[in-house]
Amino acid sequence: MKVTVVGAGNVGATCANCIAGKDIVNEVVLVDIKEGVSEGKALDLWQSSPINMYDTRIKGVTNDYKATADSEVVVITSGLPRKPGMSRDDLISTNAGIVKSVTENIVKYSPNATIIIVSNPLDVMCYCAFLASKFPSSKVFGMAGILDTARYRSFIAEELNVSPKDIQALLLGGHGDTMVPLPRYTTVCGIPVTELIDADKLNAIIERTKVGGGELVKLMGTSAWYAPGAAAAQMVEAIVRDSKRVFPVCAMLNGEYGMKDIYLGVPVVLGKNGIEKILEVKLDKEEKTLLEESAKAVRNVMDVLDNMKMF
Repeated sequence: MKVTVVGAGNVGATCANCIAGKDIVNEVVLVDIKEGVSEGKALDLWQSSPINMYDTRIKGVTNDYKATADSEVVVITSGLPRKPGMSRDDLISTNAGIVKSVTENIVKYSPNATIIIVSNPLDVMCYCAFLASKFPSSKVFGMAGILDTARYRSFIAEELNVSPKDIQALLLGGHGDTMVPLPRYTTVCGIPVTELIDADKLNAIIERTKVGGGELVKLMGTSAWYAPGAAAAQMVEAIVRDSKRVFPVCAMLNGEYGMKDIYLGVPVVLGKNGIEKILEVKLDKEEKTLLEESAKAVRNVMDVLDNMKMF
C-alpha cells in the first residue's frame, strides 16, 4: 500500500514522518518541485526507521509523478505558506494554480486515490481539487477540523490542567477566523466543558482557537507544521485502516445543514472509501447563524476561484 505526500516543506515532511512512524503502509512517496529536497528529507526519515522502529519505505522524488502511481491516498500540502499580515484568502491566486496542476498529475497516475487537501486557503483549495480531479466529492476533502479541534482541546487541557486525551470537541464551518466551535458538544471525559470552565474563559479559548493559525504565524513568521502534519496523518490512518473514525473535515455539502455545493467543515465518518457519511448535528439558532456566516465567507472565496475561469 502506497501513500503520496505532495510538498516536502515543513507540513509535508512532518506528515510523511507521522505516517511512516505509524507503520501502516508499505511506502510513502514524498514529491516536491525543488531538486533534492524531497530526496534528502526522505533519506533522513528513512535513516530514523531503526530508531523509531518502522518498516515503511520512504522515497523522495522531484516532479516525478510516475513514482506516485497507484497511491491509495494522496495528501496535497503544496503552495505558499502564510506570511505575517497575509490572510488565507491572499493565497488563492497562486495556490489555486499549484493545486490544480498537482491534482491533475495525481489523477493521471492514481485514478482511484483518495485526496486530502492541506493547502491554504483550505476550503477553496478543496473545491479547486474537486473540480480538477472530477472525482466524487467523497474522495476529495480537506484537513481542517482535526487541527482546529486539536488547538481547541489543547487550550482547554491547559486551562483545566488535565490530559488532552480526555477532551472531545467539535467544530463546524470554514478553516479560519469564521470557524464555529461548539461548546455544547465539547466534553472532558463525558463532562460538558460548560460545567468546568466559566463562560468568559471559554469564550476566550474559542476566540484564541479561531485565530490559532495566525498566532503561530506571528510567532514564527510562517505557518505551523507539527500539528497540521500530524492531523493529516491521522486522516490517512483512518482511511488506510478503514477504522470509521469520526472527524471534523472540510467536505462538500449536498443538502446537509441546509447547504449545497460548498466545502465546509463538518463531522464525517472516514474509512476506506473516503467520506463514508456526513453526520448532521442539531444546532441552536445562534449556532446556525454562525455557520451561515462562515459559509458566506467561504462562498465568497469560492466565487473568486470561479471568476478566475480556471475550469
